[in-house]
Amino acid sequence: MTAGFRSIVRFAALAYASVMATTSTCWNLVVSKETDESVREYLASQDRGGNGDLSRFVEDAVRKQIFDTTLGKVHEQNANVPYKEIEAAVEESLAWARARML
Repeated sequence: MTAGFRSIVRFAALAYASVMATTSTCWNLVVSKETDESVREYLASQDRGGNGDLSRFVEDAVRKQIFDTTLGKVHEQNANVPYKEIEAAVEESLAWARARML
C-alpha cells in the first residue's frame, strides 16, 4: 500500500473533522455577474438566501472540488492495488483519525 494512499485518507478524515472548526478567514472573490446571479437564485430557491449562506455554499463547493480531485488521484495511484489491501489501509486510517477526534 502506498504511503500516499494512507495520507490521502487521513487528509480526507481531517478535512471532514475540520467542518467543526470555528475559525474562519475572509476571502474576496471575483466572479462574473452571471455566476453571481445564478448562485443567488439557486440559494434563494433552496431557502438559503440568508446571512452566511453564500459563504457556506462556497466552502462546500471548494471542499467538494478538493475531495473529488483527491479521490481521482487516489483511484489512479491505486488502480492495481488489491481490494483487501485498500480495505485494510482504510480501516487503519479511520482508526488513526478516530483516535485524534476524541
